[in-house]
Amino acid sequence: MTLRTLLFGAILIPLALLLGALGFQVLGGLAPCELCVYQRWPHAIAAGLALLGVLALPRNQGLAKGSLVLSALAMGTSGGIAVFHSGVERKWWPGPGCAASVDPSLSPEDYLKQITEAAVVNCSDIPWSLFGLSMANYNALISIGVSLGLLTLVLRPSHSR
Repeated sequence: MTLRTLLFGAILIPLALLLGALGFQVLGGLAPCELCVYQRWPHAIAAGLALLGVLALPRNQGLAKGSLVLSALAMGTSGGIAVFHSGVERKWWPGPGCAASVDPSLSPEDYLKQITEAAVVNCSDIPWSLFGLSMANYNALISIGVSLGLLTLVLRPSHSR
């Protein structure tokens, strides 16, 4: 597999995961929790780093390879956050609080209104699952699998390519 092919895969896979998450949000009406949003950032970074690698080719193979390694690590980071989120969903450990900041100058009535109207998505809720696995579970499996696969392919000795 060529470096260019790996880089394009490292662009398309995180973008597909991002589009899938946004599809569930926009089309499916599933608002993301705090940890869901945290999982999205590394995918965007991974795609951007892989794009940098594509732009570096063919002049700078070292930069392209380095950007692919960083892209794979970013995907692994999303997978790590997803593992943590999966544990929160399964009640293995506590997740982040869902408290929002409120303007202290508000009147008690406005303060109460702001609190009661705030949309809060609890990180321990599982709004969608398939075969007993949540979106965080799938993200963990896909992101860590792709990350390890890319790292294995890009770091193997060049004579085997």
